[in-house]
Amino acid sequence: MGFETEVLVLDNGSDDGSAGAVRSLGSGISLIEIGERRSKAVNDSELMERARGRYCLLLNEDSELLPGASAALRAALEADSRAGCAVGVLRRPDGLVQPSAWRFPGVGTALLQAFFLHRWFVVQSRGSVVRRVDWGQSAAMLVRREAAAAIGWMDGDFFVYSDEVDFQKRLADAGWHTLYVPDAVAIHHEQLSTDVVPERRIVELARGRDRYMRKHHGRLAALAVRVLTAWAYLVRMLVALALPGHDWRRYRRDVTAALWPARGEGLREAAAARNARATSRD
Repeated sequence: MGFETEVLVLDNGSDDGSAGAVRSLGSGISLIEIGERRSKAVNDSELMERARGRYCLLLNEDSELLPGASAALRAALEADSRAGCAVGVLRRPDGLVQPSAWRFPGVGTALLQAFFLHRWFVVQSRGSVVRRVDWGQSAAMLVRREAAAAIGWMDGDFFVYSDEVDFQKRLADAGWHTLYVPDAVAIHHEQLSTDVVPERRIVELARGRDRYMRKHHGRLAALAVRVLTAWAYLVRMLVALALPGHDWRRYRRDVTAALWPARGEGLREAAAARNARATSRD
């Protein structure tokens, strides 16, 4: 690569042998074992705080970097001293490119999504040259450690989903920005890319979106986004009713979660239940 690297792996209280598999790889990896399930934002913050380098590559367990990706992300940050982080192209396992950068959420972007214009006016991950974007998905994101430390790392109140949006919004408010780097490509084996989405993920996604809106835009804007998002899912539900092979019930849960994000059990509750069981066994 031409520069020194270190590898940190955080095991988020797994019980499938993941920690043992990492240990078997040798001493070149620093393994951080957490006895309980915690929020993604807390875990990512700990990784960045423990890292010794200028840049921290956050890589989800379902992301696979292609050759040259990390070097391209690093080169982009080296060339732009006010870039707080950089993201690249995300491909699904079948090779299909999925959006990886967007405009910051707000009532305006929710309105565009309600009229299904987001592909043209909200998605920003396009083009063949490095460009500024509002925010990018953290599945494979290189962060300037100095910038992350300056804003107090990530907000642990976001359990998962919208944590990276909040992080990059706070970076932007502090005078940093995000870069989209098309030469950096990662394969994203994303759970939400399938038609079958566990209900807890739907609930947690809605919660994260609502928390972001209330934090950065206030209660009225958050309410407006709830309604507009529910409308977009309602249209999808009605279309699914008319198309064979589509499960309209999936979208019904999206509608109710968008309108009432505090209802139901999300991933936070699942983690708390797992932690309680582990404590009782001890």
